[in-house]
Amino acid sequence: MSSIADPVAGTPLSDAKVDAKAAAAAAPAIALPVAGERELRLDLFRGMALWLIFIDHLPTNILTWFTIRNYGFSDATEIFIFISGYTAAFVYGRAMLEAGFVVATARIMRRVWQIYVAHVFLFTIFLAEISYVATRFENPLYSEEMGIMDFLKQPDVTIIQALLLRFRPVNMDVLPLYIVLMLFLPVILWLLKWRADIGLALSVLLYALTWQFDWYLTAYPSGFWIFNPFAWQLLFVFGAWCALGGAARMSRILSSPVTMWICIVYLSFAFFVTLTWHIPQLSFLMPKRLEQWMYPITKTDLDVLRFAHFLALAALTVRFLPRDWPGLKSRWLRPLILCGQHSLEIFCLGVFLAFAGHFVLAEVGGGALMHALISLAGILIMWGVAWVISWYKHSADKGASKTKKPVINADLAGGSV
Repeated sequence: MSSIADPVAGTPLSDAKVDAKAAAAAAPAIALPVAGERELRLDLFRGMALWLIFIDHLPTNILTWFTIRNYGFSDATEIFIFISGYTAAFVYGRAMLEAGFVVATARIMRRVWQIYVAHVFLFTIFLAEISYVATRFENPLYSEEMGIMDFLKQPDVTIIQALLLRFRPVNMDVLPLYIVLMLFLPVILWLLKWRADIGLALSVLLYALTWQFDWYLTAYPSGFWIFNPFAWQLLFVFGAWCALGGAARMSRILSSPVTMWICIVYLSFAFFVTLTWHIPQLSFLMPKRLEQWMYPITKTDLDVLRFAHFLALAALTVRFLPRDWPGLKSRWLRPLILCGQHSLEIFCLGVFLAFAGHFVLAEVGGGALMHALISLAGILIMWGVAWVISWYKHSADKGASKTKKPVINADLAGGSV
């Protein structure tokens, strides 16, 4: 793959260098891939994140030990938020460049509304599911475990708080975070378009101030958001920054052997630390001063150790999984990619399936085999629904192409956001 600095055939090398410098100086602050070009790695890892989130929401079982949270500081949430920022910047960054700030903002607000409606729909059906099960099987513990007791006591107040994103049952914290981050996407894109590095620096500053002054959003009836938007915005903005040219500017650093070994050492260290959590007999190997400095590794405020762990994983992934890797076209990875391409629908489905699996395991019981079967059944359902959605959209697009000229859709590049 050639870059802007590659010499042109038939041009003297010295002239090529001058032309390259001039082109680099004249290049826009952000650079986007060709429209219609799909980044399958994003779909793959977003689908993987959705599967891992579903498994982590189930009671502990055999498949739980295949999720990344057991082997390091970060988990699937970091993957999902980073890719969401990356794809959102890709899709709407192009709109901002081509149509301007106002049009891009209108499109973003339209998407925010769609996600908000999906959240309200998910909330309503999820409450109905829990309430029905709790009443039908005369087991109020379901309502308590899923965090809807306040809704049963004061449904009028609770519904208003839910519409304001302040009340959420268990496992429904990711979409409100996503809605808030998307709500500020126009400002993020404007900053990145103006000065990409300054935009990222401001995000880091907000993250630091959040830790310094303990900024957070309150939740109903008490407490705070499980995912603090003031902190998690860093991962979202970093994903947008990478999409808009940051990753290309870091290519030399990412390809360095020094970077690779730093990542390997840090991931090994994180694995050793998490090993002491699962095997208490090894806790004596952890120095007390190190524990006092590290703990707690909070997820709510995106602890810097979690962020660094994700960066190390991402750096090694980019290094050893190139964009043109043939395996991305493999039929074995197709289920993951399909789920990643329809992330909003599959995430909502995963929340329903997680509670259904929790209910079956609580009522029917069973050992490790039953736990594994429930997990695999949920994954197969998610794959099947993603396949149906993909088939339907393909059929609709095919029918529309017969009646009008094809229109390039920016969503093709990064999937649904």
